[in-house]
Amino acid sequence: MLRGASRGSRRGVAWLFVAAVLAPALAGCASRPGDDALSVIEVDPVSISEHTILVASARARDPRPGVFYNGERTPELSFAKVEIGVPPTHKPGMVEAPTRSPPNPATDMVVLEAEYRDTPKQFSADLKSELAKYPAGKRQAVIFVHGYNTLFSEALYRLTQMVEDSKAPGVPVLFTWASRGEIADYVYDTNSATAARDRLEETIRLVFDSGADQVTIFAHSMGNWVTVEALRQIQISGRPLPLNKLGNIILAAPDIDVDVFKSQLKRMGKPPKPFIVIVSSDDKALAFSDFIAGDKPRLGAYTHDTELVELGAVVIDMSKVKSTDGFNHAKFAQLAELAPQLRGMLARAAQSNGGTPVEVAGIQFSGLDRMRAAQVAAGLPAHSQSSAGETHQNDPVVDTATSIVSAGAVARP
Repeated sequence: MLRGASRGSRRGVAWLFVAAVLAPALAGCASRPGDDALSVIEVDPVSISEHTILVASARARDPRPGVFYNGERTPELSFAKVEIGVPPTHKPGMVEAPTRSPPNPATDMVVLEAEYRDTPKQFSADLKSELAKYPAGKRQAVIFVHGYNTLFSEALYRLTQMVEDSKAPGVPVLFTWASRGEIADYVYDTNSATAARDRLEETIRLVFDSGADQVTIFAHSMGNWVTVEALRQIQISGRPLPLNKLGNIILAAPDIDVDVFKSQLKRMGKPPKPFIVIVSSDDKALAFSDFIAGDKPRLGAYTHDTELVELGAVVIDMSKVKSTDGFNHAKFAQLAELAPQLRGMLARAAQSNGGTPVEVAGIQFSGLDRMRAAQVAAGLPAHSQSSAGETHQNDPVVDTATSIVSAGAVARP
């Protein structure tokens, strides 16, 4: 009956579905950032934690105070450098975005300084300056690509939360495409993500050319679509990324049709280093996307882990983990909080279980042995052990565990 419905009636049914599935989740979520959520304020730096976020944007600049970027598209990349303060009351996994004006730095994340950068050269100079704060061999960058229904301020504060909670070294780079931040604009957001493929490719190449020793790419939700498409473009361009600088590619709750993902990987070839795919079968946001897409399963809710491993993925199944958001769509952000507990347990479990799935703290990891195989194939030692029998951190399984639970920031001593 639904197939024969008019476009208008199908749209009406779709939004009834949204109301039924997502309304309870919306009721349980915190308020969104206010219109002036990025207003710059002066704060005593002693009382807060500070982070520098570099921004590459496919959004249009917005002249309104405290907004910075809106949800409209622009054909050229824009850049920015933003200093964010995290309040002393911060709770792991949570984003304390300001919802009132002026924000309270004692309880809210706040912007301490924000500047546009007009050229790729200025962006690269900022990135090189931030990387230079780390010793040679430890200069790492992490590119975060946000998802659907995301305001610029939300993406900025979410990345700040992950950086704060992970405590891992590395320079965070936000690639932000033109999401309008409205549930009803799903199709617009999909097209915006597609239109941003070239801009993301440009950003990735800029970061790899910056002098970073290693670059990790971390995408969430619909951001995975633009990410995998950009990586596909790079792979078939004849100018592949240098494998010695490639960290992990982490796809969290990917809003990608499973069949499309399979075709993308087929065109790219099995990656030399497996993608890390974070899934959860109870993801309500992906259930909506599944419905809109004609009941085709989304990669982020697809829990046929063995099949995904065979395609060239390490799968992290968080279906058993209780989410801090009502959509069950942002579980990935909780991994940073779990880093200290998971790191050692996961490494030990992976060493003793070979290629079988490993479950730690309710999270199932499948395919971790492929990370070690990839490192051996590259001519690097799989791991080394101390006289006490402890595995050192050059084990790719340990490195993978670190990058996953630290929201993509790979730490190597």
